[in-house]
Amino acid sequence: MNRLFSILLLLTSLSALCQEDAWVYFNAKSNEQGYYNAPLTMLSQRAIERRQNQNISLDFKDIPVTPAYITQVKSSPGITVMAKSKWMNALHIQGNFAAVKALTSLSFVSKVIFANKALNTSTATTKTAKTVKQKSIEVSTQSNINFAYGNSDNQIKMLNGDYLHQQNYTGNGKIIAIIDAGFPGVNTAQPFKRLRDNNKIIGGYNFVGRSTNFYAGDHHGTYVLSSMGGYKENALVGTAPDASYCLFITEDNSQESPVEQSYWVEAAEMADSLGVDIINSSLGYLNGHTNPNYDLTYADMTGDATFISKGANVASSRGMVVVVSAGNEGNESEPHIGAPADAFGVLSVGAVTASRARATFSSIGPSFDGRIKPDVMAQGQADVLADEFGNIISASGTSFSGPIMAGMVACIWQAFPNKTSQQIKDLILQSSDKFASPNSEYGYGIPNFNLALGIQLPDPFADAETEKEVAVYPNPTASSVRISFPESMKAGSIIFYSSVGAKVLEKDNLVSDQSVSLESLAAGTYLYKIEFDTYSKTGKIVKL
Repeated sequence: MNRLFSILLLLTSLSALCQEDAWVYFNAKSNEQGYYNAPLTMLSQRAIERRQNQNISLDFKDIPVTPAYITQVKSSPGITVMAKSKWMNALHIQGNFAAVKALTSLSFVSKVIFANKALNTSTATTKTAKTVKQKSIEVSTQSNINFAYGNSDNQIKMLNGDYLHQQNYTGNGKIIAIIDAGFPGVNTAQPFKRLRDNNKIIGGYNFVGRSTNFYAGDHHGTYVLSSMGGYKENALVGTAPDASYCLFITEDNSQESPVEQSYWVEAAEMADSLGVDIINSSLGYLNGHTNPNYDLTYADMTGDATFISKGANVASSRGMVVVVSAGNEGNESEPHIGAPADAFGVLSVGAVTASRARATFSSIGPSFDGRIKPDVMAQGQADVLADEFGNIISASGTSFSGPIMAGMVACIWQAFPNKTSQQIKDLILQSSDKFASPNSEYGYGIPNFNLALGIQLPDPFADAETEKEVAVYPNPTASSVRISFPESMKAGSIIFYSSVGAKVLEKDNLVSDQSVSLESLAAGTYLYKIEFDTYSKTGKIVKL
């Protein structure tokens, strides 16, 4: 008995010494009003204009983390600060259990959440997340180039993206941030020369190495960029060859660690501050951690349970379109999407073959709380790409269907620059071939970007100015929406429907800029229809 007790005591001691990942959340921020009075201390002019164009106000999440709090946590014995997030008002830290737990005694700390959920108590039960890369991709050398787009012809024409290109909508004026594992060769390889010559690589950062050298790391990000911005005549044309790009490294290939989620959120915050329009990420998090205690389960895929999905939702609420690969686990024992593909605000993208059939590896939905996922599909099998040496190659994975879609988002948004990020997402869903009958394998299906242009032809019952002035915001929302429209419009009503078409809420006799409470609705995605005597508008709203 004494011997057994000694063994247990030793195991307990080792556990106490083990380094744990955790998030420490703060309960306040300093100098809030000062930052509101000087927004350029937080955001670039372009970021502010993106907010203004979408009627998105500055809020508490935009205020930086109080430096004194960071300093005090850093000076705490046994604690290493790995990352910070202003949106979450939190730090990602590492330390042994006792050192991390001791931080709860600080007056400005609201809670500590361990990445190992088993260590959380009733005072800190928020779910956390784990990291897993996309499955390894199949790569082969590509030859026999015969088409105007080269062998990338099919992946573009499946979406009718060539129609947008013919209209000169090639992503020009839009900025896409790629959050990935590395971008070697982008500064030297021929397929990226067009981007370099036109100064379309406008910046980036290596969050893993804490350096400005983002032409490093794994070649996965290079492949991803080539699907959007690559260009080699008669060989490869990306879906957004004239967009501008920011390149962020957040994936650490030496390990699978929860800190990668925090790096991701840091990158999304930097993208926001720079005025980025679209975030593309092929990273997914579900299981397979170096430390299995950090693994997630399907039950965590509820849209906002994980740190990274919370961050993706905030990114969406700032007016960016966040495009996320659905994952490559369709053939695994757990075939469902991971985080942040489950997030409420993201456009998650599954993979189909060249003949439009679902690729068997493509992760499926729904989210654990029953929402349609993935949202849409694009070619993700035998995609044509460029590698870090300039070779034209073929590879498979939702890692590539996602960025192929993100490039098309840039093109359609260039065509309709006055649309909000939510309106752009609605356009894409409404143009998809399964919009009327979505399912857990294809979501809303394959978008038709030619049709998306047509959906946005002027309403015959409303002039262009009216269409621009009728808005439902913010989206996503936690509690209520405001409905704005010209004062000349009278006797309006708004009806909200569930995802299966059941009426769940109706408000009549609307007045301009009226607030409508959604407190009675559960979290999820709802359809809405606004009607006046000679005007109607439909859309979707996400209740957080």
